[in-house]
Amino acid sequence: MINLYNAQIETLSIHKVGNKHKGDSYFLSETPYNMTDELLPLMKEYFFKPFREKEENYYQFVHDVDLEFNDMHLLVSAIFENPDSLHENSKKITKHLYEQSQNPHIKDGEIYITYLTNLNIDNTIVDGIGIFKSELKGDFLQFEENQKNLDVILQHGVNLNKLDKGCLIFNTNREEGYKILSVDSNRYDTRYWVEHFLNMDALADDNFITKKYLKFCQNFAKDVVLPAEDKKEEVMFMNRSVDFFAKNNEFEETKFMNEVISNPDLIPEFRNYKEDRGHKYSIEDITSFPIANTAVSDARKSIKNIINLDTNVQIKLDFINPESADKFVEKGWDEEKQMYYYLVYFNREEKR
Repeated sequence: MINLYNAQIETLSIHKVGNKHKGDSYFLSETPYNMTDELLPLMKEYFFKPFREKEENYYQFVHDVDLEFNDMHLLVSAIFENPDSLHENSKKITKHLYEQSQNPHIKDGEIYITYLTNLNIDNTIVDGIGIFKSELKGDFLQFEENQKNLDVILQHGVNLNKLDKGCLIFNTNREEGYKILSVDSNRYDTRYWVEHFLNMDALADDNFITKKYLKFCQNFAKDVVLPAEDKKEEVMFMNRSVDFFAKNNEFEETKFMNEVISNPDLIPEFRNYKEDRGHKYSIEDITSFPIANTAVSDARKSIKNIINLDTNVQIKLDFINPESADKFVEKGWDEEKQMYYYLVYFNREEKR
């Protein structure tokens, strides 16, 4: 979990990078940018806002042979070893980004490279490096008083409400490739930023595995539980799955299947589904792992717990108290009307 509230920008270098495929060049600033007190909070909000609004999916630098051949890992390590070298290394980072601009769709733009302090990650204070890129420009109006009239001046520039691309590199886990967060608002070439420039891959930490396993369960519910049972059981399977993850610190697969899968006939189906699909979620060989609470909280928000009926009625089941649906909601068939029905038991109507 990250907290950027007290994060500080110590050094900022700004350069411009063009599209090499189109024959554009790049522009390297001679010295770091001297930021004013007025501009500093605006730039912090511009840089950090996307990471506060985004799920924390961490990456790490990778290389097929060895990390020492990953250009960005080398440059970032040099900066962490000597923060005063940020500006000179920022020029090398800009040139490296330029060399990856081989797709005609890649837009030119400004690249901002910062040295950051007081980053809070997993309750530990670390330094960091921020690399951000602005690409899309827009028109905006400025106004100037001219004696008795107000002049309108049309200008063209960067919208500080939306960062186009960016990454935060935390000075932790260096030997494994650091811990990195990345955003990309303009997905015209998803490989350009993550694979070609940064050369990184998803960090398979507890949060990643928890999230992937819950996503696997969600698709098992849709592909297997729903056809075999019904919509209520699909929802209830995910209800029990999330509840299991929320109540346990460690995941153990056999215990999970015995407690969550109500129909014993579906246990071998679960194993077969994992054998066939597990590689898509990077969980094919995983049967136990520490559960990350953050991923469970995120899952509660994203997993649908509503049964939509063709009679324009919705039934919402509670993920906080999953046993309620098992006890107080029954499904049946009405012979006279030739329709299914849900019977819901209750003592009183709650006023909310």
